[in-house]
Amino acid sequence: MTTIQRLPIEAGLDAERQLLDSVHAGALDCGLLFWRPLDAALVMPRRLSRLGGFAAAQAACAARGWPVALRDTGGEPVPQSPAVLNLALAYAVPTGDDEQKRIETAYLRLCEPLRAWLRGLGLDPGLGEVDGAFCDGRYNVTLERRKLVGTAQRWRRRPSDGRHVCLAHAALLLEDQRQSMVAVVNSFYERCELPSRCRVASHVALDEFVADVWQATDGLLDCYRQPLQAAGLALLP
Repeated sequence: MTTIQRLPIEAGLDAERQLLDSVHAGALDCGLLFWRPLDAALVMPRRLSRLGGFAAAQAACAARGWPVALRDTGGEPVPQSPAVLNLALAYAVPTGDDEQKRIETAYLRLCEPLRAWLRGLGLDPGLGEVDGAFCDGRYNVTLERRKLVGTAQRWRRRPSDGRHVCLAHAALLLEDQRQSMVAVVNSFYERCELPSRCRVASHVALDEFVADVWQATDGLLDCYRQPLQAAGLALLP
């Protein structure tokens, strides 16, 4: 069974940092965290807090019920709420990995088990960019060419043995909250005088295809165990 922690967003972001810290300190070589927010926020990289219109944008988002929270990984603003399942995979790069491809490998280690899980639900997931999606990227997991899952990474080097340590994060939209999510992202962009705009039709939620999405997550952990173990990254029981 997949254990999903219910956490306030700030606590969830802290739990991801602590997972990365544990791998960085050498306490473990691989860890996997599933968490679902208890509240709502617009989560974005710390660098965006330096924008000229940030204070006004932050106030406008809070007025909509989406206070701003800052994260350590890169990318663009991403709405977080109880409609979202977050997955954080942290590991020290195995010695057999190609260091030149470590970023791509990390994304595939994060995304391919998700795609296998979705195929097990009878779906046909893709991988790639989606025009008009918030925090768009090459490693979105998609359904019908619409964004279902967004991904991001953070890297550090472990001082004890010099190995690179990765935190790879995925946010899955399980319940349809696309309208309000896109509205708050666009509001932030507008207040900061940024040209980007998102479209509701560029996104999709799993409950548009699957009746009981939270029960369906029971098989998700098992989709990660075998490929990680094959790469020399065994998860704790």
